[in-house]
Amino acid sequence: MQTEQSEPTSTPFEPMDIARENRSDQLRDALEEMIVSGLMRPGTRVDEQALIQQFGVSRTPMREAIKALVATGLLEVRQRQGVWVSVLSIPKLMEMFDTMAMFEGMCARYAARRATPDEIAQLQDIQKRLEAEIGNADPERFYAINAEFHDALYHASHTEFVVDQTRQLRRRVSMYRKHVTYLPGRMQATLVEHAQIIAAIQAKDPKAAAAAASDHVSLLGDDMIDFIARLPRIMNPDQ
Repeated sequence: MQTEQSEPTSTPFEPMDIARENRSDQLRDALEEMIVSGLMRPGTRVDEQALIQQFGVSRTPMREAIKALVATGLLEVRQRQGVWVSVLSIPKLMEMFDTMAMFEGMCARYAARRATPDEIAQLQDIQKRLEAEIGNADPERFYAINAEFHDALYHASHTEFVVDQTRQLRRRVSMYRKHVTYLPGRMQATLVEHAQIIAAIQAKDPKAAAAAASDHVSLLGDDMIDFIARLPRIMNPDQ
């Protein structure tokens, strides 16, 4: 006797708490910005309860946001000590700067092959804004405009994976990298180096563009020595 077979039952997906997901994503972005901007400095302990009160949220989305930033390396969990803003060793930081220089060079190489006239004009416009800013002695403002220049360069490369990796690494080292801007003569040197990048892109010379962009981001010679000397003040600005 044949038995009637029942149709397999499908298991529905659990409904997502969209509001909670968005809340934890927003908290992650806010905490990341606090770290990148220096409001939460490397080597400081994360006070979860204080952050919960500051943002007016419950513990669950805050812990999800912190967990996400631990996964990126911006935060680290220390055994029996809680969560801390990550501190990069000098060798690791130099390695990350070298990798950053390689990525920037790749973006510039692609931009020399693919940038449109409008994208080159945008780089030139940002360069003019930097030139106008040079006399204001405001490294923070200069650094913000400089970040626009690099974003425009990434856009002009018309790549996806390389740009994603470059932006991710740039944010990872941003807290340290912006202090290079404070080095004597660094802002003036930036203008010269940007001009070399733009000229190579205009000339459609990928090799020259890659070299100019890589050299621009690299820490070499006295710049590296001076930056390392500044590290204690980056970690402890009250010193």
